[in-house]
Amino acid sequence: MQLEIGKIYTGKVKGIAQYGAFVDIDGGGSGMVHISEISRSYVNDIHEHLQEGQEVTVKVIGINEAGKVSLSIKKAVEDDGSDQRPPRRNGGRPGGDRRNNDGQRFQGGEEGQPRRQSRPKPVVWEPKKTVPQSEMSFEDMMSHFKQSSEERIGDLKRSTDRKNKTRRK
Repeated sequence: MQLEIGKIYTGKVKGIAQYGAFVDIDGGGSGMVHISEISRSYVNDIHEHLQEGQEVTVKVIGINEAGKVSLSIKKAVEDDGSDQRPPRRNGGRPGGDRRNNDGQRFQGGEEGQPRRQSRPKPVVWEPKKTVPQSEMSFEDMMSHFKQSSEERIGDLKRSTDRKNKTRRK
């Protein structure tokens, strides 16, 4: 089963860590709910909100290039309408002063005309397509080499740091 960003699924909590909970989604797939995505209120201890084996409703909020799925319980609850939403910044007036991240006003319909709501296309994660080395330009090959080298160096540093920490104790 392919998971889509923005869709809501049900699943079971399979594991709990300090930073989040791992959820197996019904129908296949799994992901992690970060501690900040469990509840709208501050979560100090995840065990106060979740238990292993508990059935939860989650929303897929992201899938990275490695295929790791980010889930949110609080956004799934907000989309169900069963939780109160935070107040609107424009005072709750429909068609109020709405601005984008750059501070510019959104372009809408004429004054007094309702704005058309368009549905965004579902975002489906697909693995990055690899280009055969014979079709790569020199710059592409150098970029690929640099990226893989940096990843290997990072892995090596983490591994040696972990070993050094265990020796000190």
